[in-house]
Amino acid sequence: MSDSRRNTATEFSYILQRQGSDVSAGETHAFDDLNNLMEAKHSTQHQQRPHTNEGGQYTETLSVLEGDTLSSLPQASFNYINSIVGSGVIGIPYALHRAGFGLGLLLLVLVAYITDYSLILMVRCGHLCGRFSYPGIMEAAYGKYGYYLLSMLQFMYPFLAMISYNVVVGDTLSKVLVRFFPSWGTSMGAVRMGVVFFVTVGVVVPLCLYKNVSRLARASFISLACVVFILFAVIIKLLSGDYTVVDTPDSWRFANVDLIPATGIMVFAFMCHHNTFLVYQSMRNATLERWEKVTHISIGFALAVAALFGIAGYSTFRALSQGDLLENYCWNDDLMNFSRVLFSVSILLTFPIECFVSREIVRALVHRFVLKEPISEFTLDKDPNLEKGADIDEYSKTITLAIVFSAFIISPLTDCLGSVLELNGLLAAIPLAYILPGLAYIQMESHSLFSREKLPALGLVVFGTIVTILGVAVLLPGLMGDCRADVVMDYCRQEFTNVANTSMTVATIKRGN
Repeated sequence: MSDSRRNTATEFSYILQRQGSDVSAGETHAFDDLNNLMEAKHSTQHQQRPHTNEGGQYTETLSVLEGDTLSSLPQASFNYINSIVGSGVIGIPYALHRAGFGLGLLLLVLVAYITDYSLILMVRCGHLCGRFSYPGIMEAAYGKYGYYLLSMLQFMYPFLAMISYNVVVGDTLSKVLVRFFPSWGTSMGAVRMGVVFFVTVGVVVPLCLYKNVSRLARASFISLACVVFILFAVIIKLLSGDYTVVDTPDSWRFANVDLIPATGIMVFAFMCHHNTFLVYQSMRNATLERWEKVTHISIGFALAVAALFGIAGYSTFRALSQGDLLENYCWNDDLMNFSRVLFSVSILLTFPIECFVSREIVRALVHRFVLKEPISEFTLDKDPNLEKGADIDEYSKTITLAIVFSAFIISPLTDCLGSVLELNGLLAAIPLAYILPGLAYIQMESHSLFSREKLPALGLVVFGTIVTILGVAVLLPGLMGDCRADVVMDYCRQEFTNVANTSMTVATIKRGN
């Protein structure tokens, strides 16, 4: 059968069209039967680009748009960097605190190296099976069970991310409001809850129901710019010496025992596997060699940003580093309050994209298991930046509202952003980044299990499995923790006291005169 497939596209300046090749009637391709290509902004010429697997066999033809729609190697690298560097880096100083400063930095490099390998491995899997999407390689390797497992994890990852976004927005914007209304500081719990509620109702719900998601997806560059600004603000605060933190025996400890939770946070910060094939198919002359270069450049840059965040943030607050680094800064610090606002803006622009992914997975599963109706599209392959111009039906609205308000209801259960990042990293990010790509390659590669070709992939699976199992065993008993959003750090109290004493002295002098 011949299917007209709409391929995914990145959040940037290219559009791809994928036309399927003939497949046998026995194959199940409900996943790949996607919508036609959306109308391009400018007319371009098409070029048929054949793809072959590593054995040289013909697999499928991609119909791509010539001209500016395809990315050069530097452009593809920037696109990938844009998808990697995000809100996860804000937790790196806390990860260094959990693992120990020295060992934490080594662990950060190791996680970046393993992530780099897994991203290259995914594209190798695509060439082996001729299906250039994450769902495609999982279906090719393990059939419907691979699809079910991937669906579960790809729902869990964005849903937990949405919960973490609520925690961050509640924590950050409540501090900004207290700056303008100091009396609200006596009831921070209520202020935080109110902020999350009004942001959910007034901002998140309208954005998630917005019919032109493409405009939000393309705002990812704004998110990257916000993260870079926050990084400079963190470095400025370190160099200015505005924060004086008393050293403790744990301040510069080389190694701590909490390596597993720290690994979860770091993997979450590097998570970008859902965009792998989007960026790969945007490249001119896409080959494995060129993809390796893009991956090395992108992961290297992301590692540099994460390391700078970790070193600057940890050097400032050391053993007091919080899961949300911005929680460490005083409520009357205007530069960091502005950074808090920027961080919240970047998160609110990302929230609808995560909600879109979760909603489409739920829709697919409801059609398949509840309504018993086959669907003509594999919704995990949908790209939000092509979803424009179509009104959301009542069915989708119901699912969207259920997801958004479920995240809202769960988010007040904890003030610990670090715990949410650890949980998402361990339960979803590590399986998606390490375990599933390794399993797919082991299944499709023809060599023996312990051959030189498969051994690194086997190590990837073993590493991911051990970290996930141990992490869940360690993390779940103390998941809620004892975090509080209304705690003022001691060094901030000292600053407030000094300001108050200075004001009283000035007033006394004036009265004496």
